[in-house]
Amino acid sequence: MAVIRHATLVLMLTLLAGLSWAGGIEIREFDDPVMEQRYNSLTASLRCPLCENQAIDDSDAPISGDMREQVYVMLQDGRADIEILDHMTTRFGDYVLYNPRLEGRTLLLWGLPGTLVVLGGVLVVVIVRRRRNASAQALSAEERARLDELINRERTP
Repeated sequence: MAVIRHATLVLMLTLLAGLSWAGGIEIREFDDPVMEQRYNSLTASLRCPLCENQAIDDSDAPISGDMREQVYVMLQDGRADIEILDHMTTRFGDYVLYNPRLEGRTLLLWGLPGTLVVLGGVLVVVIVRRRRNASAQALSAEERARLDELINRERTP
């Protein structure tokens, strides 16, 4: 009986230690479900400047917590999504946007994949047409004579 009591005590202490280690949970209260959806969308579309390729909504970095708080405050102040994104990019740079805006300096980023696909398709079409034309060309008179000579040489013992 004492072993069960000790095991239960150890299990409870482990659970309590785990709960205290888990840290604080951010609770955001929204009066409007649309506002909550906007908050979730914005925090999922902003990248943590400290973490590598992690959105601020699932980052534990202190700067991500500050950014989440700033988004929440700006939403409560009635700011539009574009204003919030503009504020974040002004403060942290374009790196914080998972989907960079289409601007003059990002044209290469947006246009290069499509351009490479089109160029690859054109290259495939050119190669296929050249191979078809190469196999369908008629033999010249010299090539025909040489071929006939080789065929006749094989037929005669």
